[in-house]
Amino acid sequence: SFLGKRAISVKGQSDYAPYFYDNGPGSKNGNMALFSISEDTAVGTHVYVLNGTDPEGDPVRYGLMFEKGSKEYFRVDSKSGNVNLVQELDREIQDEISVLVSITDGRNKVVETVRVLVTDANDEAPKFQNLPFIVDVSEDAAAESSIYRVQAVDKDMGSGGSVSYILQPSPFSKFTIDGHSGILRIKPGETLDYETTPTHFVTVVAKDGGGKYKGRHQVLSSTATITINVIDAQDMPPSFIGTPYFGYIYEVSVPGSEIFTVLARDGDQGNPNPIFYSILDGSDGVFDINGTSGCITVTTYPTLLRKELYEIKVKVKTNASEIGLNDQLQAYAVTTVTVRVVDLNNHPPTFYGENGPQNKFEVTMREHPPAGEILRGFKITVNDSDQGANAKFKLRLVGPSRVLRVVPQTVLNEAQVTIIVEDAAGIDYEKGPTLSFKANDPDSGPWGEVKYTIYGSGSDLFHIHSSSGLITTQPWTSLDAEVRSKYNFYIKAEDSEGKYSLAEVFITVLDMNDHPPEFNEDLLEKTMIIGAPVKVEAVDEDAESPNNVIEYSIMTADPDNAFEINTDTGEIMLKPFIKSMEIVQNITKEKECRWSLVVQARDRGSPSFSTTAVVNIDITETPLKGPMAAFLLRSRDNPMKALGMVIGIISVLVGVTVFISTAIYMRNAKSNRIAPVRRIIKRRPKDQQPWTFRMPIIKFSNPADKFLIDNPELGLQQSSGSPWPKPPPPSAPCLPPPPPSNTRVSEWQRAVPTISGALVSRGSKKAKSSRRKEGNISSALVSELKLKLEQKINENNQGYY
Repeated sequence: SFLGKRAISVKGQSDYAPYFYDNGPGSKNGNMALFSISEDTAVGTHVYVLNGTDPEGDPVRYGLMFEKGSKEYFRVDSKSGNVNLVQELDREIQDEISVLVSITDGRNKVVETVRVLVTDANDEAPKFQNLPFIVDVSEDAAAESSIYRVQAVDKDMGSGGSVSYILQPSPFSKFTIDGHSGILRIKPGETLDYETTPTHFVTVVAKDGGGKYKGRHQVLSSTATITINVIDAQDMPPSFIGTPYFGYIYEVSVPGSEIFTVLARDGDQGNPNPIFYSILDGSDGVFDINGTSGCITVTTYPTLLRKELYEIKVKVKTNASEIGLNDQLQAYAVTTVTVRVVDLNNHPPTFYGENGPQNKFEVTMREHPPAGEILRGFKITVNDSDQGANAKFKLRLVGPSRVLRVVPQTVLNEAQVTIIVEDAAGIDYEKGPTLSFKANDPDSGPWGEVKYTIYGSGSDLFHIHSSSGLITTQPWTSLDAEVRSKYNFYIKAEDSEGKYSLAEVFITVLDMNDHPPEFNEDLLEKTMIIGAPVKVEAVDEDAESPNNVIEYSIMTADPDNAFEINTDTGEIMLKPFIKSMEIVQNITKEKECRWSLVVQARDRGSPSFSTTAVVNIDITETPLKGPMAAFLLRSRDNPMKALGMVIGIISVLVGVTVFISTAIYMRNAKSNRIAPVRRIIKRRPKDQQPWTFRMPIIKFSNPADKFLIDNPELGLQQSSGSPWPKPPPPSAPCLPPPPPSNTRVSEWQRAVPTISGALVSRGSKKAKSSRRKEGNISSALVSELKLKLEQKINENNQGYY
């Protein structure tokens, strides 16, 4: 809008203020009035041209200003008026920008306030409200009934802000959702069953209607999981556990003895009712059952029982207070308990004579009877009053071997005993007037009785019946799978003669979900750096999966919809759109950012237990940047990981340093190796002209000095370690020929000690002897020669520089 012009009269001339052109709506030239810009416009884009003029034709300059404390989204070139976007736009945060545009001719300045509209782009995905979604539904809920309504909000406008819902396809899903309202229903024809599936997990997808974003059409969506807990209803009859059932009655039992205990469980396990036992048929009045425990007892002595096998029909039903179930759903079950009357092997075989039980029989006979003759004169009968297999026994004679034998050798219940002569030579009066034999049953009586004992680590918690072998827990035993889940011990079966057999017993204690998850504290204090998670952890003391597997969820949060949690690890993260402290402060409207949320930890056992903790989180922003900062943020809860990384880097650096040092040492050792003397005295080939080093005119008073001058290897020795010979000294004013390219000046001084060494190796025996005789005189001459030679070489070398 144009604020007007003012005329200034200066020395008789009019000076009018400059003004903006009004190019109308939709124009991108003028004073930015009625200008709109899409929120997905890229930073740096040229978006507008401020355009105006001065009535006097003076050049004008443009300016942009913003209200104090607000972001400066635009920047203008003062000469051309070109306006560029310098800050990223977000309509959902600020949909209108107030701008002060100005134009001046250097003397007069006009300032106008305009409002730039930020238009919408489809850049926001739908966000679910009231997470997490947990629904409790009775298993008798009717098909097509509504059980929950999910809601998601999209901050975009138009089609980009409309939300529709679908369920991710699943072959076993029993649910459907209304695409517009988000109402979750049970599918037509489907029913819920707590006993089959107590919990359902349904994934719902919320997607917007699509829209333009940076020149292309896109549809955004988000997902959430709905946890549907099926509540048990009274619709299942009870059932017996561990069928078929077999019980035994021993002849030593007394009235009231326990025969067997049946066990049943209500089919409605989520909310079980009391159950009651009764006998329908087959007891013949000699058995009774405890209506609460299911223990079957005998009411008479076993000797009075008329049958060896009984089949007892037992009925179990739930509490009669379940209205209508007994009539409609037959809320009871029937099973058969087979009871066998067992005979104990407690009657030894007994020998009978003509007058009753008898344990001694005598007969008189002649010696040397024919083989196979039956001994006559007495009648022996043997009988075992046990029944079945217990009445079977063997007979044998204990006495002189192979003289007599008994018939039969195997007896069932009762038999007539016959003694037959087997070896006539053994029946001889001269050897002895009498023969004594004993007939017995090796497996009857006390020899057939078995006694069971238990011993070993862990056996003190258990008890074994000495005669039946039934293993039970001690009255004081309290088994706990979290303390110990495995037991093993040995049982011993031993007869009266001491013969025994061993067996090892393994017992596994099955875990029950009897421990809820527990946090360290009910109130947790955490500091969260933007971009890095914080972790909460609960511990479930149950022994086995799934009872000790924990799932995490956020129950409530303040502010809402700012956090998300990893259901498996318990890591809490800010939502992806919260990328800086500026966004956090815009949400809280405060500088001190301390947010709270309630986290639930729930195990996967049946029944499931859960616990909650309040987590207070201080939001802050790290001053560090780069990959190292990201690594330190991720590993701040695991300092050993960061320490391991640092140790690894130091180890690599140390290894590289050692490798480089070793390589340098090996190279220096190779280059510093001194050639052996034999290389110095190596003879030249005959066809090669020997090179001699000629000294300038020098006279020696000692004849031995000539050996030092005429040494043909002098040049090689002086260059010890140098690949080229030392050049001869100049004999004219002209410069000597240049040395080879690999000349190293530093090696000239090292040649002097080599000369004396070479003299020793090439001197003859005569020279050595002469040298020993002259003693100190020769040493002095050599030293003087060396000094003069060094001086001469230094003078000659000056010509090279």
